[in-house]
Amino acid sequence: MICEQLGEEPDPSRMPLETTAFPAEVQVAFFILDYLPDRYEGMSGTYMGKDWSSAQFFLDLYEVEDQKIVVYFMKTYEMLVVNARAEEAERKRKAEERKKTSAGGGPQYTHNVRG
Repeated sequence: MICEQLGEEPDPSRMPLETTAFPAEVQVAFFILDYLPDRYEGMSGTYMGKDWSSAQFFLDLYEVEDQKIVVYFMKTYEMLVVNARAEEAERKRKAEERKKTSAGGGPQYTHNVRG
């Protein structure tokens, strides 16, 4: 739909993969990871990853046979998400910094502004 709106031909190499494109263990990892709650750092609101305290419960509940490989994929994906969110937060922080710097060239004080 996006390519249609932009008047472009869809490029399969740029399309995001669907879950079904991955092996069963990776699909299970995505499925269980979605159940785990997210953790955020209290003061800054920085994303810290998933709360893994209930992971074993879900692995047992869904009778995951190869738990080690599924947890490996879960941790790998979590690391990718944490890194992507950190990079996005850094980009936003730098953009805000540039915005503040270019907006006025420094602090303005009302006591020395003539009206």
